[in-house]
Amino acid sequence: MLKIEEFRQDSGFDWYEEGGAARDTHYAGLATYGKCVYWAEDEKYILEKGELLLIPPNAAFYGKSIPSVLHTKFAVRFSVPEAEAKLPILNVRKPLKLKLGGYDLIHDRVREAWSQWQEHPPYFETMAGALLTEALVHFNRERDRGAVPSEKHRHAEVMKEYIHKHYREKVTKQELGEAIKKTPNYAAALFREVTNQTISEYVHRQRIKTAVYLLTESRLTIGEIAAFVGYGDVSYFFRLFKRITGKSPSEIADDRRPGV
Repeated sequence: MLKIEEFRQDSGFDWYEEGGAARDTHYAGLATYGKCVYWAEDEKYILEKGELLLIPPNAAFYGKSIPSVLHTKFAVRFSVPEAEAKLPILNVRKPLKLKLGGYDLIHDRVREAWSQWQEHPPYFETMAGALLTEALVHFNRERDRGAVPSEKHRHAEVMKEYIHKHYREKVTKQELGEAIKKTPNYAAALFREVTNQTISEYVHRQRIKTAVYLLTESRLTIGEIAAFVGYGDVSYFFRLFKRITGKSPSEIADDRRPGV
């Protein structure tokens, strides 16, 4: 079972290892804003938002900020017993870097793992390890699929931007096809290929993200929030919210900041 050894969210220098003295743990860095630089096994890696770098155990590396360039990232060290290292990416000998088509999906998993690691709810280590494992599974699937052409990435970003502006409404593949000047079926297939999510799944996640924010930062009732993000059926909102977040809207609302 994957075991997290160290977990950070920062914008500064990273862990530094010299020569062959690196510890027997994997390292994963997920850039969430800007870019930073790593040197690993005598090679230079520029890590930008939406990219993940996985460095195998015992690899000498160090990383740091680029002067005058801001960046934020999640950085985690973890160990996996050799007998349980089923994912091919956990058995490679060289660092792996990939621009993530499914960045939003992987970022959500890593961010939730970080939340578990910080808040220490019951069984947080197991939950954080499970969430990080899921993120690595998505990463491995993207690597197996191969690099996505930059043009497809651009089309996917245009569609995601459209969804971010219209997620409270019904978003169709016809609309997204028009946004990238392609057929609706091509748009839907490309979106799933790049992001590892259907259009509908992505829309629901954007709605639930907004709902989580409103549940903690506003005085709106759960019914009002459900309607605001696009759900007329509150019971359906409850079911979907629970499936995506693992908690009910009521549980999130109970943690509202004092005074809200």
